[in-house]
Amino acid sequence: MMLFVVARLGSGKGDNNAFFRADKKSPWWVVAFGMIGASLSGVSFISVPGMVVTNDMTYMQLCIGFFFGYLVVAFVLLPPYYKMNLTSIYTYLDRRFGPSAYQTGAWTFLISKLFGASVRLFLVCVILHRYVFDTIGCPFVFVVCGVVGIIWLYTLRGGIKSLVWTDALQTLCLIVALLMVAYHLCHLNGFTPQEAFSYISENPKSQWFVWSDWASPQHFIKQFLSGIFIVVVMTGLDQDMMQKNLTCKSLRDAQKDMCTYGFFFIPLNWLFLGVGVLMLTFVANEGITLPTNGDDILPMLCAGGYLGDVVLILFSFGVISAAFSSADSALTALTTSFCVDIIRMNDDSLTSQKLRKRVHTIIAFMMIVLILLFESLNNTSVIDAIYVMASYTYGPLLGLFSFGLFTKRTPRDRWLPIVCILSPLLCLVVDHVSTMCFNYHIGYELLLLNGFLTFCGLLVLSHNVPTKKLVKSR
Repeated sequence: MMLFVVARLGSGKGDNNAFFRADKKSPWWVVAFGMIGASLSGVSFISVPGMVVTNDMTYMQLCIGFFFGYLVVAFVLLPPYYKMNLTSIYTYLDRRFGPSAYQTGAWTFLISKLFGASVRLFLVCVILHRYVFDTIGCPFVFVVCGVVGIIWLYTLRGGIKSLVWTDALQTLCLIVALLMVAYHLCHLNGFTPQEAFSYISENPKSQWFVWSDWASPQHFIKQFLSGIFIVVVMTGLDQDMMQKNLTCKSLRDAQKDMCTYGFFFIPLNWLFLGVGVLMLTFVANEGITLPTNGDDILPMLCAGGYLGDVVLILFSFGVISAAFSSADSALTALTTSFCVDIIRMNDDSLTSQKLRKRVHTIIAFMMIVLILLFESLNNTSVIDAIYVMASYTYGPLLGLFSFGLFTKRTPRDRWLPIVCILSPLLCLVVDHVSTMCFNYHIGYELLLLNGFLTFCGLLVLSHNVPTKKLVKSR
């Protein structure tokens, strides 16, 4: 109920300008706080603690790279976005290259984000159904429709203007829930918070860095560089993540917002992994058999009564808050991109507002369908699946934006979509060959290879024609 109240109060007039741009009046500190929850998502709440089982705390290598990635976004990408006064960041591609690049970038985002957001919500819906609603006989499809329906309902009117405030509320709920889960795990293991901090720091599972094995996907250089580029593409080149940042009053405010939440991303993920260490300690002390999938460990302990009813309530509260914070912005960004980039909506008439609401409803329905389809395909850690998917789909975006920012050449329009399709396919072949012939599996660095191949392809098929002047959008 509080969520709907905040959404209604923050929605303003509910017109297209409020839905897409929040009237360009969002306080930077509110955006920064809300972006913490949107960036973490329910997937982090479930998957990151379970990563400790197989990978220790090496995920922190990726998180360090994330921080430097946020600096790149703040000081390299945000300035041209604000200079052009963009609503959709893919308009940059239209100004720099032309309509072919514009449509390629927009459609790449739409497909990638639709699948990525559905993957995240799928995991949350599975957990809620398996450990909560299945006990009362509620079918999985009802859980999915209920979760997506609630998100659709409170985002339909205000869009991004509402989300700036609802995401801040959801982030607060997520952090409180995480701290309370950690506190109760300390109590169950017989630790004070100070003792737990020392125990986690000295535990063998607290290893952050891998230096010795170059073939390992967990090697520091791979993880660090991949973390930088994952943030650049999944935040700086992603309409979902950038839309709220573009609602700040000025470029300076947006940069403060980006650097602030980028910094806090590191200790929060350490806390998630710390919960994983405490969780494994409790399991070892109690002689509990672990499930094979790391994503199932914390939910099993919470729902199985091992950690008590309080932790179960807090866990459910935190997962739902994180899931809503991530999925609501994804749904709004998908609606924005389709309206602005695909059907070129450029007015605020009642007819356009009605069309925008229909698009919003159709995309919500598509998310429901994809979640139900993904139920039969879940065979790996979901958070890893999201990043692997991003390596293939966001690589061309990385190549496109890099080529536009760091060269003055113009690729031949008709060849541009072909390059963006062939690059991920070539990466798939390279990964297969390297695994078969050299026993080397390409990890998150696949994103760098994909972007590099796209950049090289554009360079070969380009000519030195004066670029369009990047004028400010009206």
